[in-house]
Amino acid sequence: MEALTVGVLPASVRPLLEGRLPRWLDVHWWDDAGALARLAPQAEIGWFDMHQKPPVLRAVERAGALRWLNSSYAGVDWLPLGDLERRGVTVTCGSGLTAGQVAEFAVMAMLAVAKDYPAVVRAQDLREWLDAAPGTRDLAGSRALILGYGAIGQCIERALTGFGVEVVAASSHRPRNWRSEIGRFDWIVLAVPGTPETRGMIGAAELAGMKPDAVLVNFARADCVDQRALIAALGERRIAAAILDLTDPEPLPPDHPLWALGNAHITMHLSGIPTPASQARAAERFLRNCARFHAGQALEAQVDLAKGY
Repeated sequence: MEALTVGVLPASVRPLLEGRLPRWLDVHWWDDAGALARLAPQAEIGWFDMHQKPPVLRAVERAGALRWLNSSYAGVDWLPLGDLERRGVTVTCGSGLTAGQVAEFAVMAMLAVAKDYPAVVRAQDLREWLDAAPGTRDLAGSRALILGYGAIGQCIERALTGFGVEVVAASSHRPRNWRSEIGRFDWIVLAVPGTPETRGMIGAAELAGMKPDAVLVNFARADCVDQRALIAALGERRIAAAILDLTDPEPLPPDHPLWALGNAHITMHLSGIPTPASQARAAERFLRNCARFHAGQALEAQVDLAKGY
């Protein structure tokens, strides 16, 4: 009889997986941090996702038998990738699973800035009838620079193109001297992975090179932007606005200066939180990868542990 492989999986996806998992997989379900910590040492296949990262990191450390670690998060730079590589653990991520919803969030926020939709909401709350639109920017005819051309960057490009935006994309696979061109764009959209190369890629010099009416849109990583330099640029109105799905720290404390800036639009890292549709996609990918893992094949969305994505 074939020896069973122990899988430690989240109870949140149990309704999507139960009855469909391979017979060679002995599944143990966890539903809180305590159960995860207790079960992790048995895991050969682990799916340890939690919004709070310290319990996950402790579970990874305790999981000495781990052979494959799955995550539905696209970004896994917060994991101890060097240690996992030394341990010979294969890591898969959620690349592409939430790309559509993140792109929708990004374009929603861009439209909200262009049309000053917050002013419309405030007027409705006060039961005031506006005689003119508070925001007069059009997406059509504007120019967007997308930095990062993975699944999220490509989805944002398709959405913006549909609104008549001229899009230029740059990435490690599509190299471009974007810093010298940054002053030509109305929207600078960050969709890069979190790596040492992308850390601090938008700093004081890049902000100074932007148009006064440019909008920075960050759906990548908080550390891609020099936050102090950005706060100064926003406060002095050297750029028009910033849309920030990521901030440092998260959550922002109530007295943080970003809250006080009317041209800082903070979407609170909501864009990539799993939805029923993305959870279903994650479950389907996990099932496909189970078959690949058992056959000794490369897995879908397998992370290059040296690169970090």
